[in-house]
Amino acid sequence: MAFVDHCTQITMKKILVTGGAGFIGSHLVEWLLSTGEYKVTIVDNFNEFYNPAIKRRNVAPFLEQRNFELFEGDIVDIRGMNELCASLRFDCIVHLAGRAGVRPSIDEPILYETTNVRGTYALLEAAQNNGVPRFIFGSSSSVYGLTSRLPFSEDDPIGAPMSPYAATKIAGEAACHVYSHLFGMSVLCLRFFTVYGARQRPDLAIHKFARLIEQNKPITIYGDGASARDYTYIDDIIDGIKSALDYDASPFEIINLGGSHCIELNRLVEVLEQALGKRATVIHESTQPGDVPITFANVEKAHRLLGYSPSTPIETGIEKFVEWLRST
Repeated sequence: MAFVDHCTQITMKKILVTGGAGFIGSHLVEWLLSTGEYKVTIVDNFNEFYNPAIKRRNVAPFLEQRNFELFEGDIVDIRGMNELCASLRFDCIVHLAGRAGVRPSIDEPILYETTNVRGTYALLEAAQNNGVPRFIFGSSSSVYGLTSRLPFSEDDPIGAPMSPYAATKIAGEAACHVYSHLFGMSVLCLRFFTVYGARQRPDLAIHKFARLIEQNKPITIYGDGASARDYTYIDDIIDGIKSALDYDASPFEIINLGGSHCIELNRLVEVLEQALGKRATVIHESTQPGDVPITFANVEKAHRLLGYSPSTPIETGIEKFVEWLRST
């Protein structure tokens, strides 16, 4: 594996962001580079889960920056990940890469297991082999499955996932705990709750609904629209990750990052209609396997440990998203 390091500022912190060309990853990389304090490396395989051109557009502004390197590779490549970590000796790995989505995971569970579980082990092993002291794992609210406990707290049981995707995230968290316990690695697992904002994946509800309403096309709601989600604006998520980069009070933690306010799907459509200035034509279909009726984050632990305080109400976030959508 050939890799060229163009940065000579040895005092800068070296961060590896897996999946850095994606939605959350590209926002994090943008912030890291803006500080002038980090040398950032991205690993991304630009797969075709959605149009790779979108991800290449996300990283295009970074390519000429001297403190940035792009490595096109697959996290499942154990040898490649080990060589990369040996070459650059990272101070932290922020692991955001993986196969996403509840419904697609039902169709391709083996692919999800390979990428999300084996890929996480490959990165943890590379980190352990090369003395990377800190590892941040992007987990998901889907690990909570079907539960009547509201809001979701980090000490709730997670033994009943509703999809292969959720099961792979539980396995990823377990792997992180093992490496922290055995090797003293500082590990944070951040459970993200329905993140939205500029650059959001086109298959996700807010992006898909907004695009279809804007085009005067019908949208499909599975069920009666009473399902609810804790939608979290991208800026709030990035604030949480920023704080996680500096947190070192304990060797292992699992922390929710959410908006701490859930709204029903029907209300989300109303907010989109208001922001777009158009009415939606809605088609109802039966509830999809793997979907849960509600997600709702208890963020007290995030506030206590990271100073996390989400500040973007859904109405404001949707307005910002629509502005971005129309600009592109």
